[in-house]
Amino acid sequence: MIQTQPRTLPKELHRAQEVRAMDRYAIDILGIPGLELMRRAGAAAFAALCERWPTARTLSAICGAGNNGGDAYVVARLAHEAGWDVRVYPVAPLAGLKGDALAAYQEYRTAGGAVLDFIPADFEGAEILVDGLFGTGLDREVEGLFAEVIRAVNRFRGKVLALDIPSGLCADTGAALGVAVRAAVTVSFIGLKQGLCTGEGLEYAGELVFADLETPPMVKHAVKPSALLLPPLAQGLPPRPRYAHKGHFGHVLVLGGEQGYSGAARLAAEAAARVGAGLVSLGTRPQHAAFLNLDRPELMCHGVTRRDEAQDLLGRATVAAVGPGLGRSDWAALLLDAAIDSGLPLVVDADALNLLAAQPRRCERWVLTPHPGEAGRLLGTGTAAVQRDRYAAARALQDRYGGVVVLKGSGTLIVGADELPRVCIAGNPGMASGGMGDVLTGVVAGLLAQGLEPLEAATLGVRLHAAAGDEAARDGERGLLAGDLMAPLRRWVNR
Repeated sequence: MIQTQPRTLPKELHRAQEVRAMDRYAIDILGIPGLELMRRAGAAAFAALCERWPTARTLSAICGAGNNGGDAYVVARLAHEAGWDVRVYPVAPLAGLKGDALAAYQEYRTAGGAVLDFIPADFEGAEILVDGLFGTGLDREVEGLFAEVIRAVNRFRGKVLALDIPSGLCADTGAALGVAVRAAVTVSFIGLKQGLCTGEGLEYAGELVFADLETPPMVKHAVKPSALLLPPLAQGLPPRPRYAHKGHFGHVLVLGGEQGYSGAARLAAEAAARVGAGLVSLGTRPQHAAFLNLDRPELMCHGVTRRDEAQDLLGRATVAAVGPGLGRSDWAALLLDAAIDSGLPLVVDADALNLLAAQPRRCERWVLTPHPGEAGRLLGTGTAAVQRDRYAAARALQDRYGGVVVLKGSGTLIVGADELPRVCIAGNPGMASGGMGDVLTGVVAGLLAQGLEPLEAATLGVRLHAAAGDEAARDGERGLLAGDLMAPLRRWVNR
């Protein structure tokens, strides 16, 4: 039986056209028949569902007219041959089947499988529903009967397994094309599609399983990947030498904390300290400076009102993080301008990004960490446009502003100049709360202070932040606070 790889995912991510090229290489160059690959895909999917739901014995499948439908016919045949109660619903006319999909359908019928000539309202009566409606070739909004079928699938109260990609999801962007199947498990074949790993893709795909269909490594190497998936974090920074002192690990200056928003700067400052910065200072409104370090005396807090005061603090720092709780006043603009002019490596977040959007500049020594709303303002497109194609948005941000860009959100993207996007799928919805981005800003700044290059600091920072968030969410996602990440951050950076 074909084996899936449920616990490990490949690091290479691909666009749909790249996966089709891999498929053609296996067929045309290596001589593996397309029908054989289809059988292997169906076998991998059937193995995945048997592993996850071992007591299930009833299965329904929706089948489109293309190869995705052919994969579903293979799954249905294998379930039928295993003695399951199987119901198959062709959504497209059977007369339109051709090639390998037609052959897979004929094998299902020859094995004694039946098809039903109607689409039920809710697919009740089955434990598992297999989605074989659309594959990676979909590039338009789903409408009419197909949209109604997908809505019926999403009303199904059992388990949904999607073949290759949930129907209605764009394989390249991870955006739903009007309406998309919400799967419990998605088994991706040959090459892992980049759209499954960011934006709405992670929500619609459910658990991701990869099956290479026993194709040799040369198939993978026949095309270049479009992005790189970051593996689960295994270790943080290496142990420090015994002769180390605080001067070896840099001095982070956090600039921010407008009236009413002092907590943001405070969170960023502690996060920088928790990941190992040797010294951390905070430049803020004078009204805040006297009390921001009352419960964290290791932080050095300074009131700043004039540019020369900011310059003095910047002159003592090795890295600056500007933006947490900054606001958009003249004072905020003064701090941002001083930071940019300082020549220091920078982490730029929050309202500093909004100020940058109003007065765009390019710099190669900063790390920008926008959420989708801030990214939309930086690009002048709006949040929705960013979320429709996060890969394109992240690349456009880097092209326009330089440095390294971290596009936050589900499936965070890290993009440097002339580098493939890096994708982090760790983290959880509990981290959608105030202050989480400020913690990330501090983490990245703390890593820069310890000598990491900007791209590596951003990459490790995102992974540490996500791992700490996942650890902190073990007691539940709701109610998770940014401050809850501090202790896990220290544990993860010392692994």
